[in-house]
Amino acid sequence: AKSNLKKVSLELGGKSPMIICKDADLDQAATACHIGLFLNMGQCCSASSRIFVHEDIHDAFVEKVVAMAKRLRTQGDVTSPTDIPLCDLGPQVDKIQFDKILRYIGKGKEEGAKVALGGGRLGSKGYYVQPTVFTEVTDDMTIAREEIFGPVMQLLKFKTFGEAIQRANSTHYGLAAGICTRDIGTALALARDLEAGTIWINCYDNFDMAAPFGGFKESGWGRE
Repeated sequence: AKSNLKKVSLELGGKSPMIICKDADLDQAATACHIGLFLNMGQCCSASSRIFVHEDIHDAFVEKVVAMAKRLRTQGDVTSPTDIPLCDLGPQVDKIQFDKILRYIGKGKEEGAKVALGGGRLGSKGYYVQPTVFTEVTDDMTIAREEIFGPVMQLLKFKTFGEAIQRANSTHYGLAAGICTRDIGTALALARDLEAGTIWINCYDNFDMAAPFGGFKESGWGRE
């Protein structure tokens, strides 16, 4: 009867999807994705790193997220115009993570993803990574399956909600997800079918200490 067994909860990261519906407010959606991915230089367990964009609005959405990422401030710049000061880019946490992110960026290029922005080291001093946006990403690519933990955004096209849900759930992670739409019925229907512990609607990374936080599948055990 005597043991050292402890009650624990585990939060184990994710590859969180964001679904941008064709009726979404694109400025609002771009802001949500910008915060979801670039906050803390992408070093966030719930980062919205797989962004599924309806094919009808894909190009317009890419234009907006790339423009926002271009205006990110970094390397001590606190005076240039920017959209979300909270997302100012510092260096990655250490050389190990810095090298890992650059390897993932290289893998994305090798496997056929298109670099819409960034794609390498920022400057020659410190562990800074350029804010990077990949388009033409497919589900089988390494950057669409593995947690990068860096400022690297993946954009994927979709046609139908059924397809988007199936692809969003096709992962061994299940920490968080997001949906951008003007239709509350669509939002609730998609949220019901997504396998994720936290689902944000028309926003991202809005935390409340009163709400439990945790994941499904290999993203964790228990709730904080």
